[in-house]
Amino acid sequence: MKRRDFIKTTVPAALLPSLLGGFSIKAFAESPALNSLLAAQTDTDRVLVCIFLSGGNDGLNTVIPLDQYSKLSTARANVLIPQNQVLGLNGTTQTGLHPSMTGMRELYNQNKLQIIQSVGYPSPNFSHFRSTDIWTSASDSNQVLTTGWIGRYLDIDFPGFPNGYPNAVMPDPLAIQLGMNLPLMFQGPAANMVMTVNSPSIFDNWATGNPDPIPNTPAGDELAYIRLIANQTQQYAQGILSAYASVTNQYSGYPAVGTNYLAEVLKIIARLIKGGLKTRVYLVGVGGFDTHASQVESGASTTGTHAQLLKMLSDAIYAFQMDLEYLQVNDRVMGMTFSEFGRRIQSNASLGTDHGAAGPMFLFGSKVQGGILGSNPVIPATTTVNDNLPMQYDFRSVYASILKDWFCVPQPDLNTILLNNFQALPVVNADCTAVSIGDIIHKQDLVSVDNYPNPFAQKTNIRFETLGGLTCVQILDALGRVIFTPINGQYPSGKHEVVFDGTGLSAGNYYCRLQNGSLQKVNVMQKVL
Repeated sequence: MKRRDFIKTTVPAALLPSLLGGFSIKAFAESPALNSLLAAQTDTDRVLVCIFLSGGNDGLNTVIPLDQYSKLSTARANVLIPQNQVLGLNGTTQTGLHPSMTGMRELYNQNKLQIIQSVGYPSPNFSHFRSTDIWTSASDSNQVLTTGWIGRYLDIDFPGFPNGYPNAVMPDPLAIQLGMNLPLMFQGPAANMVMTVNSPSIFDNWATGNPDPIPNTPAGDELAYIRLIANQTQQYAQGILSAYASVTNQYSGYPAVGTNYLAEVLKIIARLIKGGLKTRVYLVGVGGFDTHASQVESGASTTGTHAQLLKMLSDAIYAFQMDLEYLQVNDRVMGMTFSEFGRRIQSNASLGTDHGAAGPMFLFGSKVQGGILGSNPVIPATTTVNDNLPMQYDFRSVYASILKDWFCVPQPDLNTILLNNFQALPVVNADCTAVSIGDIIHKQDLVSVDNYPNPFAQKTNIRFETLGGLTCVQILDALGRVIFTPINGQYPSGKHEVVFDGTGLSAGNYYCRLQNGSLQKVNVMQKVL
């Protein structure tokens, strides 16, 4: 790597540990290419708040599939939430939330929370580091990218960074990261747009005189770049401080100071949004979700580490949403939670769960299409320590739908940002929304997939029903990996059948997954010797 390239991907960072209530902040710069959008009134600017659940959240104890409860009782008896303590949700008796999530249950019942079931990717990686890279870069699991999905979005909408920023049209950072460090998510093809400030005292000591001349050498070129970023850091920080200071009255129902880290960070974000900052994307995070041991307390599965984490998450999101409404900026903001992977179906002997594949995501906000997207995960009658939940939705479909329906990114740009064309999902009620969750719920039972015989020894017939158009059938193994794709193409509406030859596969649980446009179905297949 050339020295200037190294600097451009590492230097634009200036940590600001106590700028706003002691939290670290990273600012991501922008460009005038979206002048027509950014020139609109601040009240119409849309904001995305991303919350990263670091460590791999246990989805089966977060969103509990009550219709699968007897099978879960066999697979994870020592960690499973008692059925009579699961929080019920309006409109369904089949799905509930962890009892610590009263705030998010309230948002769901107010139609301000969407649960997306079993989100993952075709060949899951169980390394924290690698899977985090996959989620933040939006790559295939066998593909290593050096850019992030937000970075590529910024590069398309704001070309030319860092030259010319900030400017009169866009004086603020495009994105701000508080208390997290996921630089790949914001890495663009040409430069890393993150700026770092280590201490607020840098503003008091900033040089005001004329700097020394820059020599016409490679080192001088690097010095010019560093000075540019330093100047941007100063200007962005001043704008952040001004927005923060302009708001003095917020929702009074936040958790007590010092009891909920996430709530305190989200409170800052609400203050910045109301203060007029034009920032488009915020990223915050909570650690501790790697619950191999002591996920619950012995004999009291509603208590323990996981319960504390989910209470922090739920209370913080609820207070944040109430604050946005109090500040009258709620129609401009939506939130998204994500984690690098889920956990295994079976619990372990240490009152914990091990690295898994798919898990639920949450979207929240006044403009979110509330409800449950997808079906409850299907739990096999018998499981081993290797059994995982297969994905129902690719996480990149969620990203694509947010970019398209919230930020109104054109389809050609979506394909460039996410490197492929992913299915459209109903995420928000917005002007450019193309699909509704009501349509999906209505049509979900019009598609199907199963197989016979089941169990099977060698060959089995896969039957599927499609509404027509692009139809894909995949075979996934117990680890959640796509191992065969017998169907992938245009099909007429109706029922179809294909023979699947499983000769050579080891005995165990497999899944057949149908994807037809925005619809999907998953069914368990059992291979015997």
